[in-house]
Amino acid sequence: MRIAIVLAASLVVAACSDAADDNFVVLSDAERQQAASDFLNNEIGDMSALTREEQQAEIDWFMEAAAPYQGMAISVVSETIATHEYESKVLAPAFTAITGINVTHDLIGEGDVVEKLQTQMQSDENIYDAYVNDSDLIGTHWRYQQVRNLTDWMAGEGGDVTSPTLDLPDFIGTDFTTGPDGKLYQLPDQQFANLYWFRYDWFTDPAIKADFKAAYGYDLGVPVNWSAYEDIAEFFTGREIAGQTVYGSMDYGKKDPSLGWRFTDAWMSMAGMGSVGEPNGLPVDEWGIRVNDASQPVGSCVVRGGATNSPAAVYALAKYSKWLNEYSPPSAAGMTFSEAGPVPAQGAIAQQIFWYTTFTANMVGEEASAVLYDDGSPRWRMAPSPHGAYWEEGMKVGYQDAGSWTLMKSTPTDRAKAAWLYAQFVTSKTVDVKKAHEGLTFIRESTIQHESFTERAPKLGGLVEFYRSPARTRWSPTGTNVPDYPRLAQLWWQNIGDASSGTKSSQEALDALCEQQERVLERLERAGLQGDLGPKLNEERSADYWLNQPGAPKAKLANEDPEPITIEYDELLETWR
Repeated sequence: MRIAIVLAASLVVAACSDAADDNFVVLSDAERQQAASDFLNNEIGDMSALTREEQQAEIDWFMEAAAPYQGMAISVVSETIATHEYESKVLAPAFTAITGINVTHDLIGEGDVVEKLQTQMQSDENIYDAYVNDSDLIGTHWRYQQVRNLTDWMAGEGGDVTSPTLDLPDFIGTDFTTGPDGKLYQLPDQQFANLYWFRYDWFTDPAIKADFKAAYGYDLGVPVNWSAYEDIAEFFTGREIAGQTVYGSMDYGKKDPSLGWRFTDAWMSMAGMGSVGEPNGLPVDEWGIRVNDASQPVGSCVVRGGATNSPAAVYALAKYSKWLNEYSPPSAAGMTFSEAGPVPAQGAIAQQIFWYTTFTANMVGEEASAVLYDDGSPRWRMAPSPHGAYWEEGMKVGYQDAGSWTLMKSTPTDRAKAAWLYAQFVTSKTVDVKKAHEGLTFIRESTIQHESFTERAPKLGGLVEFYRSPARTRWSPTGTNVPDYPRLAQLWWQNIGDASSGTKSSQEALDALCEQQERVLERLERAGLQGDLGPKLNEERSADYWLNQPGAPKAKLANEDPEPITIEYDELLETWR
């Protein structure tokens, strides 16, 4: 039946998607009501936090609020993941048929999304009417003030198109999209964490466990620290299991924007590079950027009090490179984020220290039969990622992506209003449970607690347990220390790529990275575009001065490979409950 709904809606889109707004063919009130009824009956059903009557009331509000914008054609954009594919292919056509607003939801690479956003910021020309971009840009949006802060928008000119059933407290990620000024700048659309993924069936196999204990002297289990992860990676690499040669780790290393996220997505803080503090280290964050008491970035290199090229950062990069080159499939070095994500589902990977839960959808479908039992239950599990030698209690433990709807001030008000309606539709309580089953990226508490996920939890390898646990709040996106995400992010993948390819040593690559970051900070300081919130660089001092201060940057440890620690998965799971 979904096909029928989408086809019906697509006829409307096809009739006018290439035409000007005044040529847009809008369905009659009766036809739109029928489209809404068909959508709720055939696509949503009981996969909603709302009753059928509540669903209808919410959809009725969207139809009424959209009336002034019928015939308008708008364009929005997001990265290409399963959640957004469902929005683009199913929800966008349904919204078009129900409201008469023709929405084109483009899917492009995340790096391209950031590039388009940056171009719109620099040119002040409207490229897209709304963006789903990561909350990692919160420091950028707060400082530049080029996006509509949604707090004022909903109370002011966007009030007439703000749903009375939006229910912001039900969203689990609004802390990530709120600036230090207390204003909400973005509305979460999807969230996923990076966790540790492993083959539970292998880790609990008596023969494999005995072999590991004999080789390493301790029990095979979920690694708590990087020393244990490395032992496990070494143990499994080259081992024959069920007639195939397996690898002890999986990662990716292509010189591509996604390689930058691999590191800025909290890898350095997981190693222990930054300061104590949650959701982000202060004064030094997971990018190694230091801020002062006024939240002004003051340095990235150790000589200015930053930590991007500190011993802990060098350790983090060196470990990544070693595990990629020695314990991952040879092809991994040439892969991007999206190419590497589905590989564990092929059945030859024992564990992955840095695994995004957005790939859970790849782990539960027909293409993942190699890692599923005949009844569809998983041979794998997910758990917290182990931490590095420099990590200490109270530090950030991992990253959580929060792709969020963002309205630029350069978008004309009427187009922003139409786009805001669409953003609320695809995050509404009416559709969110069904959308979450498609993409497995949770944004609402009501969705996480829905009975359908209680039923499905045993087949999702710990995902539901994680999101129902208070522990989930310890995984967080990039914080507000980063003043210009688009400019700074592109420096990471280029320099990390030099190290992963062997062109430079880890120290050389990070020295270059921190110096380049500081050049950007210097330009922002000179330009003054961010006012009192912009960078104000520290004077350089000796590295020894900063390394001898409490906290980050931290002096090199005498032993970067402490005693390995593992834990039984079922024991660990109790800490999530």
